[in-house]
Amino acid sequence: MTVIAENNLVQAGWKNVLEAVAAAAAARGVHPASMVVLVPYAQLMAQARVQWAALFPDGFMPRFETTRNWAATLGAEPAGGSGLRLDVACDALTGRALLEAAGFGAHAESMLNLMLEMAQQLAARAASVDPAQRGEWAENAREHLCAPLAGDALQLEAAAARVALEWVLATEPETDVLFGEGVRDAVRMLVVLEGFHPDPLGRALLARWQDAGMAIALPQAFSAALAEDGQRGQGEQGAQAGASRIALRRALDAEDEAQLAAACVMGHLADGHIPVALAATDRALTRRVAALLEGAGVQVKDENGWTMSTTRAAAQIMAALRAAAWQASTDDVLDWLKHLPPQAVPMLPRFERWLRGLGVRQWSRARKQGRPSSPELQALGEQVDAWRAELEGSRTLPRWLQALRGQLQRTGVWERMSEDPAGAKVLAELRLPEGLDADLQSLGGADRGMGLSQFTQWAKQVLEAGRFRPDSSSEAPVIVLPLPQLLARPFAALVLPGCDEKRMPAAPEPPGPWTRAQREALGLPTREEYEQAQRGAWMQAVRVPHADILWRASDDGGEPLLASSLVLALELDCGERAHEGRDTRTVRDVALHPTERPMPSGARFPLPRLSSSAYSDLRHCPYRFFALRQLRLQESDELDAEVDKRDFGTWLHATLQFFHLALADAPTDDAEKRAALMDECAARATRELHLDEADFLPFSSGWPALRGGYLDWLAGHEGAGASFSMAEHEASQPLGGLTLIGKLDRIDVCRADGAGQPVRLVIDYKTENEQVTRKRIAAGSEDLQLAFYAALLQDDTLRAAYVNVGERGETRAYEQEDVVELRDELLEGIRHDMQRIAQGAPMQALGEGAVCGYCTARGLCRKDFWA
Repeated sequence: MTVIAENNLVQAGWKNVLEAVAAAAAARGVHPASMVVLVPYAQLMAQARVQWAALFPDGFMPRFETTRNWAATLGAEPAGGSGLRLDVACDALTGRALLEAAGFGAHAESMLNLMLEMAQQLAARAASVDPAQRGEWAENAREHLCAPLAGDALQLEAAAARVALEWVLATEPETDVLFGEGVRDAVRMLVVLEGFHPDPLGRALLARWQDAGMAIALPQAFSAALAEDGQRGQGEQGAQAGASRIALRRALDAEDEAQLAAACVMGHLADGHIPVALAATDRALTRRVAALLEGAGVQVKDENGWTMSTTRAAAQIMAALRAAAWQASTDDVLDWLKHLPPQAVPMLPRFERWLRGLGVRQWSRARKQGRPSSPELQALGEQVDAWRAELEGSRTLPRWLQALRGQLQRTGVWERMSEDPAGAKVLAELRLPEGLDADLQSLGGADRGMGLSQFTQWAKQVLEAGRFRPDSSSEAPVIVLPLPQLLARPFAALVLPGCDEKRMPAAPEPPGPWTRAQREALGLPTREEYEQAQRGAWMQAVRVPHADILWRASDDGGEPLLASSLVLALELDCGERAHEGRDTRTVRDVALHPTERPMPSGARFPLPRLSSSAYSDLRHCPYRFFALRQLRLQESDELDAEVDKRDFGTWLHATLQFFHLALADAPTDDAEKRAALMDECAARATRELHLDEADFLPFSSGWPALRGGYLDWLAGHEGAGASFSMAEHEASQPLGGLTLIGKLDRIDVCRADGAGQPVRLVIDYKTENEQVTRKRIAAGSEDLQLAFYAALLQDDTLRAAYVNVGERGETRAYEQEDVVELRDELLEGIRHDMQRIAQGAPMQALGEGAVCGYCTARGLCRKDFWA
């Protein structure tokens, strides 16, 4: 059973508050049962009842309510029709219809989110105005929102504000029932307990109750209790005894901060400081801390919850909608399929390998470009297309919900979502279960057609606005809650992470795009009020008996961070009470078990065909050859990666191949015709390689200079007696029981040698830096590419060269003069190496050279864990 630690300060604060309430009621002759006491947030209702029962065990108790809960008990009706319902599922639909009716249909998508935010803020302010005075407030609000602004963006912002205001004014707030005469007669006294933020609605109600109303500021009441506690002590020692003990902890980064925070919580639990408050200052950080605690078996009650869009169920739905889009990438579709139950797509691993083998980024092009050889894979592709087709076209929102519901049920996702609390909440918020969409069908915009992109945007808005609060035990020893809700609650310890300058500013930025003048005119909270509330919540937090303040020294991107100015001020104000906390994480001694270098044998995996790149792997590292070539462990290529230098090289090879083949069919020496022909071949290569012209722009922008430099070199090359023979020639050559294979970029025929025979010239294109190409030539036998290509031809006399096609406009040839001798050395080396592998020589991982920096087999050889 959880033991709740005593917190004398909280009890003293409540004693001051409730005794003041009882005294005011007695002075007015009001019975407690005819009183209503409004608290600033719902969790304080139960706390207030407990404290009243402890203080007045034999008497009647007032009604402790929040304004919303009180209105609900009085039978307040929610907004209907096209009114503002403060439910994004309905309001997003109505809001778009209002913008279109106001003549902003072309800008509805960009204005909608802003207008919804404005409407929610204005609705809270309008609800706090007495209905009898709301007309005057409305005229004042219109006057300040109709001022002309310069610039199109500001004009749209002002228009969104005006539409939001009229929408709010056309909606009767649910809390208007509290201003009724019958309520005033039934409640003889109203007490408003204010939190850190002023409560405009509470103050408006107090004005209606006049002398029968009373306001008490909880922060001041609890501060007074702290001062009284210090005065009751004997001098400074007594004051220190009633004060909290504050530990300041500086973490290295986000993960270190989360671990430190979790360790602090567990330390407090071990010391009996229960319950522990974990303040939610940063969503991702708080969830990480909670996950660490739950992994250690600690029960956590999350009163703050998290955005529904971060749940797995929401990710599944959004993945399905992204995959159904006509421009969906292959990765989008694969991501969606991986969210489905395995039985729905049993051939998915094979299907993914086939798609990645195609290397096509866009799904529609991948389906047109190739057909799987397996009937099962072909059937799966057709099934995926059928599922995607269910979410095509334009339809009304209820019809979209029906279509999405059907797809989730047919793909097997619906049942799993319904059994998961977060999934069930997501389905309910989107109105997907049968009958829940009735409130949507009554809206004015429900009968208008929506495309998939608009429906996806609607679903995204709903999921980002909703919050999921998991069910948890009421006696959980750790409670996650917002910082202001620490007020008036008996916590024995507080762990407050995220206290850096970015996440805990002393003066938070007010929400919404309102100017200062508009805030003051409309009665919205100002920056000064937010600062005052932030400082008040902070001072209340550090009065918890045991408080741990944590911040990180650097953010995710490596940007250095300072502690919040509130922390810096705390160090000066609290003196010895604020000390540097020690790291309470438990240090474990883990015995080292270094990994030995792998030395497998490749004798049982003979390689019948050997390419230049495969033999290069063997020369770099025998284990790399064993893993990638003999075992064929190849990583999957990314389908949606950015266009890089490798893609440019592939494109250039294809362009030059098309150009020389076309030039051979229609020879011409005219420079302009050659340039035009190269442009045509470049466009053809772009089409056939399915390259996006926008993504390829950084490389294609330098095409004119590259084309000119290559044509100049080609003219000189042909002038020296060379002529084109073939391009992208696939060649093979037997070598004992092995076959050498390769694709030669180009073969030219040069002038006759001394014996009067024409000589073939093997050309390999390079787009690298010229210094790299020069080093290849100077390396001699260490560079095997030209020698390997020469080995694919049986010519006794042969020439070979790298042609460096410079992107800056200069093309040069670098010939390997001794290519025949290097070829013979290479062939002897291949025979020797293959013979040793066949005899069982160990394929040792070398762990040396630049290749280790990008080798995909590094995770297999475990180089980082060697002895």
